[in-house]
Amino acid sequence: MTADPTTRARGGFASASVPRHLARGALGFGALAGSLALLPFVGPASLLLAPVGLVALRGCPMCWAIGLAETVSAGRLRRSCTDGRCELTRAET
Repeated sequence: MTADPTTRARGGFASASVPRHLARGALGFGALAGSLALLPFVGPASLLLAPVGLVALRGCPMCWAIGLAETVSAGRLRRSCTDGRCELTRAET
């Protein structure tokens, strides 16, 4: 099976677009911050926002940051491996 060079390569944490990824980040970080900020007012029930935030971030804030880097760089870099040596090069546009 050969890869189609016109398709954009994406990693496991990347989103379909940068705005979509930023929206997931806003939702995730907002839910995590809200779960802690609302704790004095709502009580332990506010901690129910924490799982929502973690799902939006796909597990952890670092996973989201890695996904942001993958989303931004998707299709802009190509990896080529020859004779056991791999190189990253810019994709031709």
